[in-house]
This record gives sequence, C-alpha cells and structure tokens, in this order.
Amino acid sequence: MKKIPSIKTAMTAFPYSVQPGASLHQAIEFMRTHNIRHLPVADHGELMGLVSDRDIKLVLGPDFAYPDPDKLTVGDVMRADTYTVDLDERLDNVLAHMAEHHIGSAVVTRHGKLAGMFTQSDACREFAEYLRDQFRKSGGGDAA
Repeated sequence: MKKIPSIKTAMTAFPYSVQPGASLHQAIEFMRTHNIRHLPVADHGELMGLVSDRDIKLVLGPDFAYPDPDKLTVGDVMRADTYTVDLDERLDNVLAHMAEHHIGSAVVTRHGKLAGMFTQSDACREFAEYLRDQFRKSGGGDAA
C-alpha cells in the first residue's frame, strides 16, 4: 500500500522571501519579476508572515495608486496569521485545509524556519502529474 506523501514532495523549496522593512514598491516589483503571487516575509530566516498580491491590491487599490507604495513597508501590509505547516505534514491534510478555508497558499517551515511554499499552482501541477501517472499505469488516456 502506498503512503500519502508529505508536503515537502510538492512544495517549492527555498522560496523567495522579503524582509518586513522592504518597501511595498520593492515587493511589488520583485513579485512581478519572478511571476509570483505569494511572498513569505522573513527576518534572518525566521518567518514573520506573508504578503500576497491580493493583500497589496486591498491596500493600494486595483491600480496600485494610493497610498504611495514607496512609503509603506511590507511589514505594514503583511499578514502574520498565515497558514503554516511543517515540512513533514501530509499533503492530503494540507490540500483539505486549503480547500475548506479557501486558502491560496501554505508556508512550509522546518523548526520555525522558512523551508518552502505550497500554492494552488503547486497543487494543480501535482494533481496533473498524479492523473498522468494513474492513466499511464492503466494504459488509458487514449480517446475512444
């Protein structure tokens, strides 16, 4: 019988992070450059919270115009109450929790230190691979 994998098998390891004192403008540009929507906030590896593109839009409005993003810091906008899981947490538990609570990401830690990120995109990628694997084994996948 197969064992349910842990979150570490599906997460993005060594994710980008930002310090709480960084300007919001810097975080926006960083997220755009790296095409990410969730950015952990850490200070010397210690997780402080998370800032998402949604959090930023709620503060600055849809056109990022007001207030001035150069005058706000990531710490002003971040959420400290992020969904955080341990590196060894079972993947099915994380997926169920994210679905039940409509959460877009989980911050993965090891001994309180940032270890990875798991987002809806990671979940979709893993599920797609799971389906491909299941149908390769069964010989299915061909259209009738």
